[in-house]
Amino acid sequence: MAKDRKVREFNVVIERDSGGFYVASVPALRGCHTQARTLDQLTKRVREAIELCLEVDDAGFETSDFVGVQRIAV
Repeated sequence: MAKDRKVREFNVVIERDSGGFYVASVPALRGCHTQARTLDQLTKRVREAIELCLEVDDAGFETSDFVGVQRIAV
């Protein structure tokens, strides 16, 4: 990472699909999703996905504060 580059933090939502894959999405970056078999792989892949999204549109993200997660049955 370059010294003049500002470090940013992003909230990542992680779920496990029916096939056993972990799926990550970054709500602040439109279209920023990835998946992997393990959480270690997922961490590496989501970091790469974020970097790629920022390369395409460095100003196109919305900052937000994490509040929490709710599970609602209907």
